[in-house]
Amino acid sequence: MNLSNITPAAGSTRTNKRLGRGVASGKGGTSTRGHKGAKSRSGYSRKIGFEGGQMPLQRRLPKFGFNPINRVEYKAVNLSSLQLLADEKKESVLTIQTMINAGIITKKQLVKILAKGTLTSKLEVEAHAFSKAAEAAITTVGGSIKVVKP
Repeated sequence: MNLSNITPAAGSTRTNKRLGRGVASGKGGTSTRGHKGAKSRSGYSRKIGFEGGQMPLQRRLPKFGFNPINRVEYKAVNLSSLQLLADEKKESVLTIQTMINAGIITKKQLVKILAKGTLTSKLEVEAHAFSKAAEAAITTVGGSIKVVKP
């Protein structure tokens, strides 16, 4: 063993130089940030989508479409699902609460009954809206509808 074999103990020396500790430290002055510009300033953080001053993609693309303010969204429930529910529960009255309990809709959803599928049993159906074909299908079987206000 001689002086050329000696190394410092593990963890006793730094692997990176400390920035901004004077010119003699090797990384003083500008502290490796270069001269001027936003990136040299403290507190700089680049915006998401920043393209170096070029007009960003989200501003280059045109806006399109129309979102009406007063739109009312309904959860569509077909006659076939009502028939399945009636067969499963053995009930002739299908309220909004029965549909919520069955997991067809959630508490905050508005229900619209649509005419897809066939209805064989006489049902009393309660919903926020009905399509004309669904209304006709329910009444021809001998059932009744009840429109509930949202």
